[in-house]
Amino acid sequence: MTSELRVPDPAEWNEWYATLETAFGGVTESDEERALWQELSEPERSLGAWDGKQFTATLSAFSFGVSVPGGAVVPAAALTMVGVLPTHRRQGLLTRMMRRHLDDVHAAGKEPLAVLTASEPPIYGRFGYGAATWRLAAEIPSRVVTLDVPPGTEEVRLRLVPSEEALPLTEAVYARQVPRRPGMTARAPGWEKLETLDPEKERGGGSARHCVLAEREGETAGYARYSVRGHGDGPGGTPAYKVTLFSLEADDPAVSAALWRYLLSVDLSTAVAMRRRPVDDPWQYLVSDLRVCRVQVGDDMYLRPVDVGAALAARRYPGGVDTVLEVSDPFCPWNEGRWRLSGDASGARCERTTDAAELRLSARELGSAYLGGVGLAALGRAGRVTELRPGALEAVSAAFVSPVAPWLPHGF
Repeated sequence: MTSELRVPDPAEWNEWYATLETAFGGVTESDEERALWQELSEPERSLGAWDGKQFTATLSAFSFGVSVPGGAVVPAAALTMVGVLPTHRRQGLLTRMMRRHLDDVHAAGKEPLAVLTASEPPIYGRFGYGAATWRLAAEIPSRVVTLDVPPGTEEVRLRLVPSEEALPLTEAVYARQVPRRPGMTARAPGWEKLETLDPEKERGGGSARHCVLAEREGETAGYARYSVRGHGDGPGGTPAYKVTLFSLEADDPAVSAALWRYLLSVDLSTAVAMRRRPVDDPWQYLVSDLRVCRVQVGDDMYLRPVDVGAALAARRYPGGVDTVLEVSDPFCPWNEGRWRLSGDASGARCERTTDAAELRLSARELGSAYLGGVGLAALGRAGRVTELRPGALEAVSAAFVSPVAPWLPHGF
């Protein structure tokens, strides 16, 4: 079958989005979610495939800024809303859309990076995307564990505020964290609404979202958004509840500890559950027994360089680096070849060279290692990076590592 690819007209958005929902099993979102995604969509960055008069596939992108090691925020094309109807799969539609998408990003020359979250990770490896951030899920039994909090925790004042009313204050806290952790997104206007998106149909019998602010000397220094829902019976037949955490940001360890202590002490609650936290989340080092917290780690954001030179020059390398990388990238052949990367904590350069390469790797492995959460040395032990000069792999890998685990705070 031959399908036409084109940018859909804004008036066709509802039909286009319904095709995406059908491609994902026909489960429809709430009116609130659908309205927000329509508001955030960038119609000029969307694609649709048509077979006659029928939509058969969808793809879109958001214009993001992603924090990288060193604190810079780098423009990134955030791939989203990718779906192909079951009747039109395995006909090359996804490859055609990906080809168009990455060609367009490269031609525009504004976004050195491309990112996505993958419902089926094996699909995107062949397009050069590598797993770059990881997320932690856990359930802390609040009646079993205790917290050993750091000095200063008692000085933090906590205050419950309606979630939407608190939004300007919480967004300021969030913005301060972005340069401190690779992988976070600099939220453009409108994206802050994800914090308060709370469709009743998806609460599962739980409460509306609460927001607790952490303050020091009258200034907001942290926050947490959470809900509470029934969780069976507690001792003596009293009701038991589970706290579900949606977001938590804090300026320093004492503020973070004060928020976690609050969540673990909500009246009648027996557990605090979370689904998307950094793998180095500090509560893990405060609890009395980590083993009972049912910690799980999963992949999250996938990244690929669209422009190898600009991408590698945009981040920092605190330990210093001076190397030549030989990059293979069949899907984006303009990236192929040898690149000399030199830099330190103050800046970096990455330019084409004819010098002998020290490491050989693909764009996919470069994407995995870019934010510093996946070591080049680990990829080398897996046979995914080839060392061409003895000792180069260990030295370059050390330069790429981030002291803070990269993390994507929310999906897109």
